[in-house]
Amino acid sequence: MKISITGGNGFIGRNLVGALSQRGCSIKMLSRRADCGLPPGVQKIQGDLVSVDCPMNQFVADSEIIFHCAGEVRDEAKMRLLHVDATQRLLDVTLDEASRRGRIIHWVQLSSAGAYGPPPDGAHSERIVTEETKTIPVGEYEITKTIADERVIRACESDLMTYSIVRPSNVYGRNMPNQSLRALSNMIRKRLFFYIGKPGAVATYVHVNDVVEVLLRCGLDKRARGEIFNISNDCMLEDLINGIAQSTNVPPPRLRVPEPLVRTTVSLIEMVATIPLTQKRIDALVSRTRYPCHKLESKLDYRPKVTVVNSIEEALLA
Repeated sequence: MKISITGGNGFIGRNLVGALSQRGCSIKMLSRRADCGLPPGVQKIQGDLVSVDCPMNQFVADSEIIFHCAGEVRDEAKMRLLHVDATQRLLDVTLDEASRRGRIIHWVQLSSAGAYGPPPDGAHSERIVTEETKTIPVGEYEITKTIADERVIRACESDLMTYSIVRPSNVYGRNMPNQSLRALSNMIRKRLFFYIGKPGAVATYVHVNDVVEVLLRCGLDKRARGEIFNISNDCMLEDLINGIAQSTNVPPPRLRVPEPLVRTTVSLIEMVATIPLTQKRIDALVSRTRYPCHKLESKLDYRPKVTVVNSIEEALLA
């Protein structure tokens, strides 16, 4: 199987490249870096997706599956350039390659559950998000990733390409770049954490191993063609907090403060100083949004296997 992958140096991409390599796939990885270490059997194509000089033709040549995992999570000024403009150019090159060879190329798009946006009735409102939920992204990252998904679907309206789109929630695991979990762990370790609002908030995380397995199935299982899959391994926030407390050898937090009081206090403090607890962070700590994986289970016979509570210690220590 001949595979091309973008974002292979990223957190999810590195794990995906390793899994594909173990399966004996022939892999081409596009990378800006000249010094990236590669597993056996991986060919590096040096280039920057956002550059007009990027060797996209060489990258997609003879490939059967494209895994598009590249993403910009920090610099908002670069998000549209990468997620929308570069994705469109790569789609155009892939369509040309498929037409030249007279063979369908399958495209697997790593997206984000952020495509569905925040709950319209407030962060603390109960919400079930499925693949049928309307996409209403908020924020440059979420908006540009959702536009990219739409471009992929549109490109696959021809008979030259097929697609699968994977939308994970918050991805964690060993060597994760996600600093929010580490910041949360530090607050708990220092005994500064307190619950906000009523019990019953939901933590929406998914282990990188589960995300990689779904990406693999979307690439190799024909039942995934033309489908969007959400993946999250939701748990109660209290279970996550207790798991972190246990891993850091401190008593589990008990203090709970009313949400309106916290929001008002934070708003007043933000007028004169910057603090770690922002309104957006409060949203995450009171959220009751869930991402069930019923479609993933029914279509691809898969459910997330790595529970957050049982794996959080390993992720935090790495």
